[in-house]
Amino acid sequence: MTVSNTSKRRQPSLAQLRAFSAVAEHLHFRDAAAAIGMSQPALSGAVAALEDTLGVTLLERTTRKVLLSPAGERLAVRAKAVLEEVGALLAEAEAVRAPFTGALRLGVIPTVAPYLLPTVLRLVHDRYPDLDLQVHEEQTANLLEALTTGRLDLLLLAVPLGMPGVVELPLFDEDFVLVTPLGHPLGGRSGIPREALRELNLLLLDEGHCLRDQALDICREAGRADAPVTTTAAGLSTLVQLVAGGLGVTLLPRTAVRVETTRSDQLLTGYFTEPAPTRRIALAMRTGAARRAEYQELAVALREALRPLPVRVLGTGN
Repeated sequence: MTVSNTSKRRQPSLAQLRAFSAVAEHLHFRDAAAAIGMSQPALSGAVAALEDTLGVTLLERTTRKVLLSPAGERLAVRAKAVLEEVGALLAEAEAVRAPFTGALRLGVIPTVAPYLLPTVLRLVHDRYPDLDLQVHEEQTANLLEALTTGRLDLLLLAVPLGMPGVVELPLFDEDFVLVTPLGHPLGGRSGIPREALRELNLLLLDEGHCLRDQALDICREAGRADAPVTTTAAGLSTLVQLVAGGLGVTLLPRTAVRVETTRSDQLLTGYFTEPAPTRRIALAMRTGAARRAEYQELAVALREALRPLPVRVLGTGN
């Protein structure tokens, strides 16, 4: 039997690939070592062993910085893909062995987390007691990057995302309401036309929040040409307090109203005429996720758990 040179060649270990991938990401040995919980000498040794195994130089080391060599640039992509596939294999095995056990890393956007997490956590505690739910709050762009690179398993956020490789599991639609200070002519009214947004001093979240983009879209649909950016805030709580202080008005999703507006007696809530501006909230997972069936079951359970909230729960066909 003839044995090829390729089969005789030594195989790199997962530890070596993990060390090299961390250095390729951070371009810094100390930061890379901390990121994967390895000592710096062990990390350096693992990368050197990988270079020896592959017979190529992966890094260009100087006294001040670390750079990827041309070969390192190419092989870093392969190493990352191998590690992702190994992670998917382990997740598949875990899902087959015992569904709804082990870790589930859930990413949530800030304009959803305070209002839906109590329901999510209660559901997981009651129905899936062996599931280790780990929650990470980030803006949409960061969550999607973490999902596609395998650092997160599932997202809870506003859709549509329009992102290849990501599957959306719609949960519900909810209306936006207009929050104003006391004495505002639209405060507490019902049947507010969207066109009223053309003339209002609308306060927004900082850039990067999807709720800001949704508010701007609503303004454009109402015929407002300019972007109202006089004052912004990092979170909805601050935004509502700015409204209470008389600096303007803002749009809140219905799930946030009870939490945010009860903190001040200087606020009024107005409701738009039908159809009111809305947003859709969904779970999002990678296409072909190993635990796809679990995530779909979780979506069904969440829809039922969310029915007491002021939302319109959706079916699987929405």
